[in-house]
Amino acid sequence: MSQLMIKNLHVEVEGKEILKGIDLTVADHEIHALMGPNGNGKSTLLAAIMGHPKYTVTQGTIELDGRNVLEMSVDERSRAGLFLAMQYPQEVPGVTNSDFLRAALNARRENPISLFAFIKEMEKTIQDLQMKPDLAHRFLNEGFSGGEKKRNEIVQMKMLKPSLAMLDEIDSGLDVDALKIVADAVNQMQQETGLGLVVVSHYERFYQLLKPTHAHVLINGRIVMEGDETLVQKIDQDGYDWLYQELDLQPVKEEVKLTFTLGSCAASARGRKHD
Repeated sequence: MSQLMIKNLHVEVEGKEILKGIDLTVADHEIHALMGPNGNGKSTLLAAIMGHPKYTVTQGTIELDGRNVLEMSVDERSRAGLFLAMQYPQEVPGVTNSDFLRAALNARRENPISLFAFIKEMEKTIQDLQMKPDLAHRFLNEGFSGGEKKRNEIVQMKMLKPSLAMLDEIDSGLDVDALKIVADAVNQMQQETGLGLVVVSHYERFYQLLKPTHAHVLINGRIVMEGDETLVQKIDQDGYDWLYQELDLQPVKEEVKLTFTLGSCAASARGRKHD
């Protein structure tokens, strides 16, 4: 059984405290909806788990299957089974999708994957996400539409087969058809492998397709309310104003946006450290 356990996590960025004591446990076969207004720490939490160097953990612990995640480099976290699908995937000119993914896969294996097996698996994954057949030969995200970049993140997830995946607004920029394609691919993998998921989205439609087992509302760097799918529905219907009033909370400014992807993490497995 795979399990991510976060206890009393405090995180700073450029000297400002963003997360102020997060407790969260995610096990395999679970889907956790992470909600909250913009600027309250959702992306910060995912970035800290993955090891973004701008985000400094000042207190607390993160463990994956009993291993201290905070002692791992970014590529070690990726190889250990963590995956982050970014809200803003980066373009990497000169590196094809196939070269990138094959290198990332081989970094996880004792013996390199055969070219035949890799091509077969990648072709199937591209078909599952209904992307263009030439995806493998295109440079990573270069010239991609917003929706293509998001689907390409799921291609990476399905190929790398993590034990726990974090999806940071992966649904933004997707049209209705693409949204269902992505949700179907995520659900299929979750059912086949028991993938644990943390999903950030502002849209109940995406959560309806994924059917979260747990829901958390993060405001001002703290998880202020937890529940199940019914909490997602209430937030969709009533917004967050009732929570601010009920819990006497004050709005905060929007958080710092991230500018890296799991691609950066996995690519470092070739021998580079993320700087």
